Amino acid sequence: MIEKLPFVIERLQGADDLDGVLSVDEECFSRPWTRSMYESEFLNQATSRLHVLRTPEFRVAGYIATWIVIDEVHVNNLAVRPACQRRGLGSALLTHALNAAAQEGAHRATLEVRRSNDGARRLYERFRFRVAGIRKDYYSHPVEDALILWREGTDEQSHRST
Repeated sequence: MIEKLPFVIERLQGADDLDGVLSVDEECFSRPWTRSMYESEFLNQATSRLHVLRTPEFRVAGYIATWIVIDEVHVNNLAVRPACQRRGLGSALLTHALNAAAQEGAHRATLEVRRSNDGARRLYERFRFRVAGIRKDYYSHPVEDALILWREGTDEQSHRST
């Protein structure tokens, strides 16, 4: 059994946190976002939310980037360092983001995921996300379709299936 890590989740707090997010991206994604992409997100604080997850070992062990648009939350990125995966941290980040979105009035959630990303798909399915469509050749490096996932409800009771 893998040991659970102690953690805290909070809003991104500046350049050191951004460096940590970029480091997580480099470890997790074949085509990570750039610093300028994240910086433009910060300028759009009316819509963008970026939360980092901290552990004793890592200032940024994972993060979740979302947009709140009217009554919907769009999960743009969710990543946890490989050294910290399979310990419930992705679930903690998603729960945190959905709860925060619900407090801001969001009633639905959406995201895109690589068709081949079985681990992420299992996580989202546990949170009652369902396939609603496909974006053909959405991803590059390698080229792959994205599954468009949606779920109704962002409140605590509707997070996980039983």
